[in-house]
Amino acid sequence: MYLPPHFEERRLELLHDLMKKHPFGYVVTYSNGELDANHLPFEIVSDSGNFGKLLAHISRQNPLAEVLKNDADVLVIFRIDDVYISPNWYVGKFEHHKVVPTWNYVVIHAKGKARIIEDEKVLRGILARLTREHESNQDVPWKMTDAPSEFISERMKHIVGIQIEITDLVGKFKLSQNRNKNDILNVATALASKGKSDLSNLMLSISNVQET
Repeated sequence: MYLPPHFEERRLELLHDLMKKHPFGYVVTYSNGELDANHLPFEIVSDSGNFGKLLAHISRQNPLAEVLKNDADVLVIFRIDDVYISPNWYVGKFEHHKVVPTWNYVVIHAKGKARIIEDEKVLRGILARLTREHESNQDVPWKMTDAPSEFISERMKHIVGIQIEITDLVGKFKLSQNRNKNDILNVATALASKGKSDLSNLMLSISNVQET
C-alpha cells in the first residue's frame, strides 16, 4: 500500500476501535501461484500479542480452509469509509482555482499468520460472541440456544474457525491532512451535511482541527 507519512496511522487503540465498529474484512491470500480474496465478519481480540488477533469462521467447502492449514501468511483489509471530495469544498477554489477532485478514505491493513480451528468448544465460542455482538441492537436478540441443539451441532460440522495472529497493523487515513486548516474545516462541514459525520469527525480529530 502506498503510504505517505502524513496519512499513516498506527495508534493501536484507535485502529482496534474502528475495526470493531467495521468488522467486515477482506482476506487476501496467495497459494499455488494465485491470489484470492474472501470476505468475512471478524471478531477483534485486542488483548492478544503485540497487535491483537482476529477470529472468524468459514465453510469447510471453502478452498480457504485448505490454504490456511499451515500457518499461512494473510492480509486482512478493513474498509472503514470513503467519499469523493469536490474541488468546490476547498477555499482555494475561489481564490486561485488551482485545485482538483480527490477521494478521502480510511482503510486498515492487518498482516498475520492464520490457522484453522477445529476445536468445537472454541468454535462455539466464536459463533456465540459474533452472534451476541451483532444481535445486540435487535428488539429481541436471537441466540444460538433458540435453535434446536441437534440442528446447531449438525451445522457446526460444516464449518471451521479461523484465527489470525496479527503481526503488523497499519491504517491509511487519507483525510486532507495535506490541506490547510480552512480547507479541512470546509471539507469536514460538507461531509457532515451529506451524512458522513463519522468521517467528518475523524478528519477534524486526526488533523487536530476544531470547528469554532
